[in-house]
Amino acid sequence: MVKRRMKLMLGVGALAGLLIGTTGTSFAQEIDPAIAEMGVVTDTMWLLLTAFLVFFMQAGFALIEAGSTRSKNMINIMFKNLIDFCIAALVFWMIGWGFAYGASAGGFIGTDQFFIGDMREAGSVPTLASWLFQVVFAGTAATIVSGAMAERTRFSAYLIYSVVISLIIYPVVVHWVWSGAGWLNDYDPATTGDFGFTDFAGSTIVHSVGGWAALIGAWLLGPRMGRFGPDGKPREIPGHSAALATLGVFTLWLGWYGFNPGSQLAFKSQGDADAIALVAVTTTLAAAAGAVSAMIASWIKTGKPELGVTLNGVLAGLVAITAGCAYMRPIDAVIVGLVAGPLYLISTGWMESLKIDDPVGAVPVHLVNGVWGTLAVGLFATIPGNTGTVGLFAGGGAQLLIAQIVGVLAIGAWCAVTSFILFFSIKRTIGLRVSAEEEELGLDIGEHGAVAYPDIHKMPEPEMIRAATGKPVTGTAK
Repeated sequence: MVKRRMKLMLGVGALAGLLIGTTGTSFAQEIDPAIAEMGVVTDTMWLLLTAFLVFFMQAGFALIEAGSTRSKNMINIMFKNLIDFCIAALVFWMIGWGFAYGASAGGFIGTDQFFIGDMREAGSVPTLASWLFQVVFAGTAATIVSGAMAERTRFSAYLIYSVVISLIIYPVVVHWVWSGAGWLNDYDPATTGDFGFTDFAGSTIVHSVGGWAALIGAWLLGPRMGRFGPDGKPREIPGHSAALATLGVFTLWLGWYGFNPGSQLAFKSQGDADAIALVAVTTTLAAAAGAVSAMIASWIKTGKPELGVTLNGVLAGLVAITAGCAYMRPIDAVIVGLVAGPLYLISTGWMESLKIDDPVGAVPVHLVNGVWGTLAVGLFATIPGNTGTVGLFAGGGAQLLIAQIVGVLAIGAWCAVTSFILFFSIKRTIGLRVSAEEEELGLDIGEHGAVAYPDIHKMPEPEMIRAATGKPVTGTAK
């Protein structure tokens, strides 16, 4: 029986070989469309799954911000982290995608594809899948600002900010680099005037954009009451839940496996698999190294290992490796992370010396380490298939590093100027900050007429709320 089966299999194999040999071209033409279609399916599924992971980072941002601030502002913080993504999704669908990926006007901004519909081309990933992957990045850039301006920002002012960053500030930067037509485009030897700026997953394009807006917003807003004493020395305002903050960091770390590996944008070949594996490993190592180096730095500075500093060390490492995660060896990722942790701590002290209050450390994590990670590409990276894109410490020249510096400065100037105009305009019109009485009472009560922990914070009488905030009260005193 076994011998007969073997003979039958050999016969079938010989027949298949004969068919392929005599009709090879037509046979291949019949198979290729099916293979190509399966490639589109796997790429689309990869984009969607990683987009879902990046979307879940909104929960991580909400948790770490809520845990790092006081319980009297928790509803306000959760509300902002929910609504800024909702606004980003609508605005990026209407206008932002077109500015980012539409036909280029001089390499500066897109001019079509507004109110995006199903523009899928045959044999390609659906445009709507690409839009979903990109909109969660837009939401991430928008939500970074929430933590830096927490506990004293008017809710209406934050809504306006969310519209503007998703409408034009972030999309313009995306067009410059990721559209394939921008003046600051990824390196292409055939493109004249190309500055060769490279940011694989968004250390600068996403994190520094949000970080610049956070810096300008926190500066114009001013510090929370009691953050700095009469002598100008900083005073700690502890957050209300280390558990929430820690869970938030774990959630963000998980989401980063969508953020960085997903930026490969394809998963249909051995090359894609190799690249994704490398990105996942470098992402993990940089985060771990950032945590360890931040812990050691805080231990040396204060004599005790600090959880808050270590948590932000994880995020600092993640932000720093995001630009070069596909172009660095594991040892390079460890070095990037080891620098990121202490750099977070140093830049926190710099912020305090300038009397800029950032309750969650958004600027040191996202701006400072976004810049560091982007420059690190010019030091360590080797970008496959691109001539002249070897980092300085990897045996190349200064070409890539110079390109990274140009990109950091150009994007920083755009974001700083537009963010200043935005926040200054809000401050001069509807107002950027709540009243001192409302800040003392808590934004949950003053802005939303509710409390997150009714067993801890009792709702005052409506008359007391009205006197403190000047706003009508619709809630019921408890």
